[in-house]
Amino acid sequence: MKKIINQPSDILEEMLEGFCYAHSDKVKRLENTNVVIRKDKQAGKVSLVSGGGSGHEPSHAGFVGQGMLDAAVCGEVFTSPTPDQVFEAIKATDCGAGVLLIIKNYTGDVMNFEMALDLAEAEGIAVDKVIVDDDIAVEDSTYTAGKRGVAGTVIVHKILGAAAEQGLSLPELKALGDRLVKQIKTIGVAIHAATVPEVGKPGFNLADDMMEYGVGIHGEPGYRRDKIRPSKDIAAELIEKLKDDFTWKSGDHYGILVNGLGATPLMEQYVFMNDVKGQLETEGLKVDFKKIGNLMTSIDMAGLSLTLIRLTENEWLDYLNAPVRVTAWGG
Repeated sequence: MKKIINQPSDILEEMLEGFCYAHSDKVKRLENTNVVIRKDKQAGKVSLVSGGGSGHEPSHAGFVGQGMLDAAVCGEVFTSPTPDQVFEAIKATDCGAGVLLIIKNYTGDVMNFEMALDLAEAEGIAVDKVIVDDDIAVEDSTYTAGKRGVAGTVIVHKILGAAAEQGLSLPELKALGDRLVKQIKTIGVAIHAATVPEVGKPGFNLADDMMEYGVGIHGEPGYRRDKIRPSKDIAAELIEKLKDDFTWKSGDHYGILVNGLGATPLMEQYVFMNDVKGQLETEGLKVDFKKIGNLMTSIDMAGLSLTLIRLTENEWLDYLNAPVRVTAWGG
């Protein structure tokens, strides 16, 4: 294992210190916690809190700031954050308008965030939740009851973050989030597994000439292995899967996110984006929003995912294009 680290057991602590130091103009660490919060706390606004295991950087701390999240709760690598940490994030960010939890659909994440929700409600804080389950590759995979939450979670952060900045109430944001997650779908592919530092070896084995469709962001099994294919063939398969799930028609409006899983160069991501463009043009879809980059990674996994959002409400595109002040969304 080759990694630029000190002790594997110290990665979370040292990463959080480095992250908050590097981006001290936008975020700070909540004292004695693994919680990153925005510096410019905004009174009168519903607060958005998300998080999960570390190893998916820049998710979720990279999306803390004006226009997106108010706090991100960071668990150990590929491990759900504990309820007490989530509870601290809720208390620190509540400005009186309530707190909305955005949770990726993993058993530990859902259980621990819901326990924190109960603790907060017992103290009189209004809290609700939105559960993101955008991965259409498989049902009931490792760590999951139902579909997994993956890169589409970042789109949820962006749209709900913009809506919260515009003053939507907690019930309005909850209803928007529940509508939104039904229109976001993701599927990915891996050509090399991630190596968890404290394990020291790849989470699964793929021969040099093999790839796996539908792998999860913690290395959970996908739906099929195959010989390495050209980018255009990968794009065709992923889009066919998304088409089957969306049942779209020519002229429908969509947004797309090509997401690198950690070790895939931007050069390759742009090649794949070009192939996605060709496929979607053939399908007759109108693409109103495009995003590319490493937004929801899996440490050093080589591969990428494709997320589509069906833009069924006019405001969603405005929310996607609204300005933000965070470290990882980019221009």
